[in-house]
Amino acid sequence: MAKRGGFPGGMPGNMSNLMKQAQKMQRQMEEKTKELEEKEYEATAGGGAVKVVVSGKKEVVSVKLAEEVVDPDDIEMLEDLIVAATNEALRAMEEDSNSIMGAIAGGLGGLGGGLPF
Repeated sequence: MAKRGGFPGGMPGNMSNLMKQAQKMQRQMEEKTKELEEKEYEATAGGGAVKVVVSGKKEVVSVKLAEEVVDPDDIEMLEDLIVAATNEALRAMEEDSNSIMGAIAGGLGGLGGGLPF
């Protein structure tokens, strides 16, 4: 006759350890997310003519333009440089975030240990 509740082979103890590991990982992710949100990422375009700074919250913090890039007859080039610098700064932020969060999630390998899902 099968036992009611629990899993054979001591699974409840393993589940407790899994929950502890998951809670620890969640705390680490929350801490790292807060750290990332406080960081700033800078990128330039046009040989430094345009500098954009974004936050870890994916918000543009500042845009700096060199005087020589401000040409009223070529606004389109300036717009393109701003877009390029902004996108590069956002890419740097994403790479940093993925690297840090990936390192934390790497600990998941021991959590699932052979489970079929």
